[in-house]
Amino acid sequence: MNYSVANTGRLAWAALRMLLVLTVVTGVLYPLAVTGIAQGLFPHQANGSIVVVEGKEVGSELIGQTWDLPRRNPDDADEAARPDPKWFQPRPSNSGYDPLSTGSSQLGASDPTLTRLVGDARKAVAAFNGVPESEVPVDAVTGSASAIDPHISPEYAGIQIRRVAEAGGLSEQQVAKLVEDHTEGRTAGFLGEPHVNVLRLNLALKGLAAR
Repeated sequence: MNYSVANTGRLAWAALRMLLVLTVVTGVLYPLAVTGIAQGLFPHQANGSIVVVEGKEVGSELIGQTWDLPRRNPDDADEAARPDPKWFQPRPSNSGYDPLSTGSSQLGASDPTLTRLVGDARKAVAAFNGVPESEVPVDAVTGSASAIDPHISPEYAGIQIRRVAEAGGLSEQQVAKLVEDHTEGRTAGFLGEPHVNVLRLNLALKGLAAR
């Protein structure tokens, strides 16, 4: 009996020491090493890819945001958002681009509610941009799985060019050139699809309009 108790005690002490060592290595040393390397080699990415304009943080390259007109009644939280025609608009977001509430609507492809919502969105996007419904791309009417995707397809950016140019007093050629300049190809040449970062594009648009 005494031998069994002593053996159990040794095993418990060994397990505790292993727990302490692994806690220090994986919970302290490893995170500090990774953080130090990231801050040293990739400080912009490590700090959230924050975009700073004139000393002010205006958003993150990794998180989308809305580009809406101010509310007519600031006290009415239920007032429907109105997209600002001067800016390129992002894809729909189930969470309003809240990074603390990510996730899709969880509606299946065969769900009649989703079919209705997509149909309504297609009509609204077509009317807002003055294009036929057949020209509205998929990402203009469906949200991403994360609900915070900061990118849109070049096709979605393309159907917004005329509306943005007219609202901002710019030529379509100028705005089209901005879209072309801000279209990124597939990652590593084969991953994903070509895309446009809406924040970067709108900041470039703001700079163009200011000139």
